[in-house]
This record gives sequence, C-alpha cells and structure tokens, in this order.
Amino acid sequence: MDAYTYAYRGGLIENRHKVSLAVVGPQGNLLAYSGNPHLAAHMRSSAKPFQALALYLSGAIERFGITPAEVALTCASHDGLEQHVTMATHYLRKIGLDESYLACGIHPPFDLAARKALQQAGQPATVLHNNCSGKHTGMLAAALALGVEPGGYEQPEHPVQQLNLQTLRDLSGHQHIPYGVDGCSVPTFVLPLAPAARMFALLAKPEAAPEKYREGLEAVFRAMRQHPELVAGPRSIDTVLMQTVPHLAAKRGADGYYGMALRETRWGPIGIALKVESGSNEAREPMVIRLLEVLEALSPQVALEWRRPIVRNVRKLEVGHLEAKLELHWVDG
Repeated sequence: MDAYTYAYRGGLIENRHKVSLAVVGPQGNLLAYSGNPHLAAHMRSSAKPFQALALYLSGAIERFGITPAEVALTCASHDGLEQHVTMATHYLRKIGLDESYLACGIHPPFDLAARKALQQAGQPATVLHNNCSGKHTGMLAAALALGVEPGGYEQPEHPVQQLNLQTLRDLSGHQHIPYGVDGCSVPTFVLPLAPAARMFALLAKPEAAPEKYREGLEAVFRAMRQHPELVAGPRSIDTVLMQTVPHLAAKRGADGYYGMALRETRWGPIGIALKVESGSNEAREPMVIRLLEVLEALSPQVALEWRRPIVRNVRKLEVGHLEAKLELHWVDG
C-alpha cells in the first residue's frame, strides 16, 4: 500500500514524493499504515511535545511557575512573530537567564511578514527568533530544576538530554534510539514510525502511559490545544489544523516529518507518525490533509490552502500544483 504526493507541472507529473506513515493505538498496536510503518526516521521537531515533558519530570513547572502558554512555546516550532519573541524573552527572564544561554543559533523568522518587518526596521534577527527558542528555554529550565549546570545542555551526555532519551524509550517502547544533531544543535532522535506514533497515541490517551508521564502528557496536550498560535503561527499548518480539527494535537518536524495525536476517533485515541521520504515539507502538507480526511477527522469541504497547493514560478504565474494520493492498509482488514 503506497502513498505519494505528486507534483504536477503543465498537467503532467514532474515529481513523485513517496510517503510512509503509521497509525497506532495507545498500546502500540498498529491500526493502519501506508508505505513502510517501520521506516526509521529522525523525528526532528515532532519530538518537542515529548521533550517538553522534562519540565514536569524535573520539577521545573512548580519551581518557576511555568504557564500553559509557556509549555506550548516549549513545544513550538514558532514562526518568529512578535508574540513569540516577547514570550520567549519573558520565559527566559522567569528562570533567571538571558539569551546568551540559548544554544539554538540564529535564523530569520519563518513568517515572511515578520521577516520583512525586521528588514524594514533595519534590525537583525536574534536567537529569540529561532523557531526552537521556546524548546531551548524549557531545556534550560529543566537543567536548573535538576540542579545541574545549564551550560552544555544541548550536548547528548547532559542530564537533560539523557532524561529526554529515557522519556522516548519509555513512551515508545523502543530501547535502541540512535540520534544525530538537529538544526538547533540538540540531539534529534531516530525511531521507526510505529513506535513514534505510539508516543503520539499516549499524548492522545495519557492514562495509558506509565504513571510518571501521565500528568505531563495531559498538560502538554491541553497547552497545545489551548495555545495553537504559539505552537507555530496563524499561517502555519500546525496552528490552523488545531484550530480546525477538534481533539487534535499536531506537530511538524523538518524534512517531511509530521506527528499527530487524535483524541476522539472511531478507533479511539490514536497516534500518527508520517515521513515524506524525499524530505519535502511542501509534499508533506497535502498528505497530512488527505490522511485526516481518510480518518474522517477533517471534512473535504473545509477550505485549506495545503490540500492542493499551487506551484508558481518567479513571475507568480500558476504553473502546477501538488496533490496527495493515499491508500491506507488497515491491519484488522
């Protein structure tokens, strides 16, 4: 059973982007798949909701009075809007640190309007505009709450990263988890899609997780649902989907990865992990929309720009489009 996002130009297929995905229940039972549900892939930023659990496991939530909005920012790949930068600034001040502690590096805002506004004002981007500045602030908060040196928190051997690694082992049920270095310099974990989807299923149903994770999973799910605008931005798919689809927590990752927790479906709470094997983010969005339609979580009548994105050339002329074709294999027949 295969899933592809096709790129059309002039009515003809120009590119084929193969997609593998797994739909899993809270016990780790594979419900449906397309492509290879055991494909090992870097989770990239889709791991952020689970990295945010360190705030609860370390005691940082109580020590610093971290709010649901700040938890949402910890889970975010935010677009670098003023509200994101302001919240990241206040979040750092709350834990007694400043921008010099952030190891995520600098890039321009994802949001094009925010990027243009900075350029027009003659202001450079800062580390706070980095889409991962909330996650890194959360890691610093966890380090302080654990009573360890915050410097070097991004290194794999640091207690915060070891805590994150153990969290993923416990929630995925997968003990061997290799890692690489993410774009923001922290470890990016590699899991087969099915165990990764199980983590999202536990985000959808925290009571099925080991007891020490339940409170954090519930709080992370609620924070993402309550503050979707902080998880990404008003023109980003994560935010729009969470504003549109009830009981959904959605988290994009770089290079064609996507994770979702759906709390109410005909199959009960489910988790989804999806990877575009070419790494195309543009090809990912139509497949995410199509999958939600197949799962009856999203009506095809809801107008969304990512369902059939237009391809334009340098002169902004419409020259093609992207379209997802999906055939799910249901394990129970």
